[in-house]
Amino acid sequence: MIDKLLSQLKQKIEALPLEEKIEVLNKVREELHNISPFCEEPVDCVLWVKAENLHANEYNPNVVANPEMKLLYTSIKLDGYTQPIVSYKLDEGVREIVDGFHRRLVEEREKDISKRVYGYLPVTTINKPLSERMGSTIRHNRARGTHEIEAMSDIILDLTKSGWTDDDICKKLGMDLDEVIRLKQITGLKEAFQNHEFSKSWEEFESKYYKEAEIETEEIPNKKEGAKKKK
Repeated sequence: MIDKLLSQLKQKIEALPLEEKIEVLNKVREELHNISPFCEEPVDCVLWVKAENLHANEYNPNVVANPEMKLLYTSIKLDGYTQPIVSYKLDEGVREIVDGFHRRLVEEREKDISKRVYGYLPVTTINKPLSERMGSTIRHNRARGTHEIEAMSDIILDLTKSGWTDDDICKKLGMDLDEVIRLKQITGLKEAFQNHEFSKSWEEFESKYYKEAEIETEEIPNKKEGAKKKK
């Protein structure tokens, strides 16, 4: 019975014009996603949306150099889009890019790619508030990219203003506490330290640097004593 229904559905979809066909396929994917045992996983539902409706976010500090951009183009040209763009649905069909801006850029710049995908791009969807989307972007970037330090420090400031503690930033963004402190210092603004855990930070700083210094100073006299004994 399932095979018969699939065959009928396939015939009906194949007869549709391009835009309507993509719309229907997206709807089918969404309906299947709703009953899927993997419905909590964004990658379970990849949709094709018009590239013009995908917009960059205002907080991404990730930078891709020209050689890497060329390699990304080559990869998409030869292998196709193997990874969807992570997005957040805004109003009227517009989406904010959480991760994958440079995949969007390749489609925009390279006409052969745009023509091949009919001006559409594959997306997954996450539904999170702004601060959590910022955290998601950083996690994606830190796993494979590089950051502009100033932009990264601005993100830390924004997350702090939204109520994230040092511990939240460390755990959710995979940072060490001293890295968070340095990024906060770069901003030069007292707001960066509004949720800063001074006692914990100082203890970590003290244990990391002062104890190392004490060990070094203890070792130096011991070496001299040893030298005297040999004489």
